[in-house]
Amino acid sequence: MTARVPATAKTKRRRKGIRRSLPEKVFDVCNYTLFALIGLSTLLPFVNLLAKSLSSEEAVVAGRVNLLPIDLQFGTYRYVLQDDAFLGALRVSVLLTLLGTACSLLVTALTAYPLSKPRLVGRKWLLLLFIFTMLFSGGLIPTYLLMHNLHLVNTLPVLFLPSMINVFNMLVIKNYYEGLPDSLEESAKLDGAGHIRILFSIYLPLSLPVLATIALFFAVAFWNDYFNAMIYISDPGLKPLQLFLKELLVSSSDFLRNATLNPDQALNTAPQSIQAASILLATVPILIVYPFLQKYFVKGVLVGSVKE
Repeated sequence: MTARVPATAKTKRRRKGIRRSLPEKVFDVCNYTLFALIGLSTLLPFVNLLAKSLSSEEAVVAGRVNLLPIDLQFGTYRYVLQDDAFLGALRVSVLLTLLGTACSLLVTALTAYPLSKPRLVGRKWLLLLFIFTMLFSGGLIPTYLLMHNLHLVNTLPVLFLPSMINVFNMLVIKNYYEGLPDSLEESAKLDGAGHIRILFSIYLPLSLPVLATIALFFAVAFWNDYFNAMIYISDPGLKPLQLFLKELLVSSSDFLRNATLNPDQALNTAPQSIQAASILLATVPILIVYPFLQKYFVKGVLVGSVKE
């Protein structure tokens, strides 16, 4: 009897699949190179902003800052973090993102549940009605008049109430619900559970991947939104961070005049550095949230958007 020779790693790879040809290897190299360049193109602007925010006023004004800071200093961040307008806008954005995401996710999940049931009377027409709103809207002026008549202008709810239902997100959750076994609902009904109990005790816990994904979509949308605030908000105390940044980029001199620091320190801070530091500080909170939801992201998108 011949002794069996243990298979090496290379032999195992050969058994699992066909060896890759030279054109395939060249394609992989080109593919990785292309995506690496795309990744760098999105990363380099942030590196440039970071370098500007950490460089001295003379280097920034002279245009000598590219990817590395010159004459390293951290006074710009102290400057921004002690400004009342920036901190107030940050608080508004955090509150808007938390309230908007929670309310929108709850309403969207509640809407998707009955629409996922084929036995719902008029289900087809209701879906068509929702899809119609994806293609057409009432327009900016009628929407503003509606918000004004509802006394929502210059209030925080006006920034998330009109956006609480996103039809695309609702359809993704609906498709996920439809993929859950019907036996779960039937067993719960045999135990006397109603639709509310079934939704909150069975459907929502089992839908955590897609709910986390949709929550991330909502959070990013609310955090980055400035247009609704520009239309509906004139009270400086209710302006979110993105509107503050928009006004800062348009007129950085106003920001410098309204800064809370002493004039001596303000003279040593370039407007471009203030802009760069403010943009980076506004980006950090939403970047912190993403790692906690990353493990649900791919699974939620694929399972919720592809119906078997």
